Amino acid sequence: MISYEVQQFGTQLAKTERETPRPEGRQVLLRVLATGVCHTDIHIWQGGYDLGGGEQLSMAARGISPPLTLGHEIVGEVLATGPHAETVSLGRRYLIYPWIGCGTCKVCLRETEQVCTSPRYLGIMQPGGYSDHVLVPDSRYLIDIGDMPAEQAAPYACSGLTVYSALRKINPAVLAEEPVVIFGAGGLGLMAITLLDVLGGAGAVVVETDATRREAAVAAGAIAAIDPLVPDFADQVKNAAGGNVWAVLDCVGAAQTVQASLDLLVKGGQFIQVGLLGGRIQIPTPVMPLRSISYHGSFAGSLPELQDLMTLVGQRPPLAIPTCCRPLETASAALNDLEHGRVVGRLILQPHQHQSSLES
Repeated sequence: MISYEVQQFGTQLAKTERETPRPEGRQVLLRVLATGVCHTDIHIWQGGYDLGGGEQLSMAARGISPPLTLGHEIVGEVLATGPHAETVSLGRRYLIYPWIGCGTCKVCLRETEQVCTSPRYLGIMQPGGYSDHVLVPDSRYLIDIGDMPAEQAAPYACSGLTVYSALRKINPAVLAEEPVVIFGAGGLGLMAITLLDVLGGAGAVVVETDATRREAAVAAGAIAAIDPLVPDFADQVKNAAGGNVWAVLDCVGAAQTVQASLDLLVKGGQFIQVGLLGGRIQIPTPVMPLRSISYHGSFAGSLPELQDLMTLVGQRPPLAIPTCCRPLETASAALNDLEHGRVVGRLILQPHQHQSSLES
């Protein structure tokens, strides 16, 4: 089995070769077909999150240490199963739910494993998809993708699931009647635009500094894509949203985007943050109740939500976001390109594949 590992935070990934594992119990071994390169991979590769004020949340503080194999947006083909694995077929292609919890605590039993306090996330706590094989602890985490291309299905395990779970937290009446303001038109933001359409939302107004990504946002169906650096940025956003901003989804998570989001909201509005870029803000405590605004942090999504999402996109296929496929051995270069803003849409790593792209 060939993998590309983080052996030291902040350094180039190392190619490693070891014996391919044999599944036991309920485990399933899959040949990796496609793995998305996510911004979370950058945080893990760098070794921490920026908390602002010179502070950092280290991976060590989260119980994460090298060596580790990144990659949590994974589609694979089943090669072998343990003797107790259920409901999977050899040779079938599956999307893998990576946000695996301990499986026994109250949180996991409530089917919200993504917020388990003793997680076993693939690509973070357990070896992930920057490899030609991946071992999944239980067949229940596999979702059949039918005829969907592997490179199209893979991002739904994180970017798709994350924004789907976040959008579902918005008041349904607001979602149906008011455009959602989305900060960021990277993989998360573009996915949110397309899923808003599938969910019957009133549309998206996108805020993005990069001109190429603004163009991609409009191509994906955004009502408008606005540069936050222009002097009348707030007025432009409110006008595009119909006069008031009722819901904001922040796919960036920088101090500037969080503050701008809160400033834009009308009384009674909702702010949902999924981005993790980093920083720190100050909120006067009387503001929250006086304005009746909500600030909701949302992390990934549950297994039932991913199952629902894949059923939904199977029935009502959304517009595919731009996708660029690269060979697995270019994993380090892919991380560098994503870190430095040279990516529009999603990068996909594929073992033994030549570079190609899907643009739509």
